[in-house]
Amino acid sequence: MSADAPTPEKPAYKRVLLKISGEALMGDQGFGLHPPTVERIAQEIKSVHDLGVEICLVIGGGNIFRGLQGSAQGMERTTADYMGMLATVMNALAMQGALESLNIHTRVISAIPMDQVCEPYIRRRAVRHLEKKRVCVFAAGTGNPYFTTDTAATLRANEMSCEAIFKGTQVDGIYDKDPKTNPDAVRYDKVSYNEVLAKNLRVMDASAIALARDNNKPIVVFSLDEPGGFAGILRGEGTYTIVGEF
Repeated sequence: MSADAPTPEKPAYKRVLLKISGEALMGDQGFGLHPPTVERIAQEIKSVHDLGVEICLVIGGGNIFRGLQGSAQGMERTTADYMGMLATVMNALAMQGALESLNIHTRVISAIPMDQVCEPYIRRRAVRHLEKKRVCVFAAGTGNPYFTTDTAATLRANEMSCEAIFKGTQVDGIYDKDPKTNPDAVRYDKVSYNEVLAKNLRVMDASAIALARDNNKPIVVFSLDEPGGFAGILRGEGTYTIVGEF
């Protein structure tokens, strides 16, 4: 975290990127979008926005289509990945709708140009949106096949000069093994980039971790299912794991 202890008046970070999976938007239904879940996550984002923090998001597309799964079933990998990118645009538009219903100005910015639906990615324009306290949702990954949305999130966090990447998951940090199936799993408070890679802790894919390490971008892993958890961490509260240069 930052050198000074964070408070409600002085959050830990001024600009952050939140990475969430597409599966986080489907609730308990197992597929697609669950509007009440999207609205709940939008409320979490609003609570951080209300602290004066500048926020951008990257949302996966696994609730609709996952390129790797399509490839595994015989589909050509590049085509499958482009389909997955389009799924992330659908999720981004859903999140934009939920955030704007809470009176938060939001821009969906796609790495694949589709002008009738959203803005093309232009770095300087996106930075300006953040400076104006608009939430930016980066869609369509990096615009290239063979790159995951984890890598896209780390890339955009670096380009936007975010101070940290927040990875919202179903558990309250990084464990040495799956806490859902192993009651004796131990949670890390802090873990180094190299340790994540060496132990294959599966926070993000290896490319994303290496990109974060090379640019000294901390990754905060927390539970998106914990009400108020996102804002709580920025106020210096809550349970999480931070990945950094330790």
